[in-house]
Amino acid sequence: MRHAGIDVDALYARHHDDLLLFFVRRTADVEVALDLWSETFAQAVAGRRKFRGKTDAEAAAWLYSIARNQLARYLRRGYAERRAMQKLGLERPPTDDELVADIWQRAQLDALRIELIAALATLSEPVREAVKLRVVDERPYVEIATRLRISEQAARARVSRGLSALAEALEPARS
Repeated sequence: MRHAGIDVDALYARHHDDLLLFFVRRTADVEVALDLWSETFAQAVAGRRKFRGKTDAEAAAWLYSIARNQLARYLRRGYAERRAMQKLGLERPPTDDELVADIWQRAQLDALRIELIAALATLSEPVREAVKLRVVDERPYVEIATRLRISEQAARARVSRGLSALAEALEPARS
């Protein structure tokens, strides 16, 4: 169905599976990934009139921009917002153990964990510790700085440097 601005059905047909795997690989949680995936498409439907691109590549970039924003929001708040889905009457598909296992396998999360462990090993100990405190332990930068006996600015820099290095090490394998 062609909506004003973009053909959402065609966009969904081309990207639904890859987008779901994008989220699973970044959250390592199928349920969360399904929530973010649904919210992304809900936002695409709700914002379809704002799309000004002309090509499939521009449409994909627009969709993944929405997806990255959803992921960032989830990571900041710890949960996926569902207001747009509820407002539009959209629901995430129900899950069962078989679906979760299938998506987990297609996302190759076991291989990704091995790659992540190897990528973490390439970080210096101070950077790795800062990333662990921020991402795994979910500590605020003030606490990281205190624990590592550095300034808050230095703590932010270490975490940023570490996450950038991890993204660079892992992203080529995910393309």
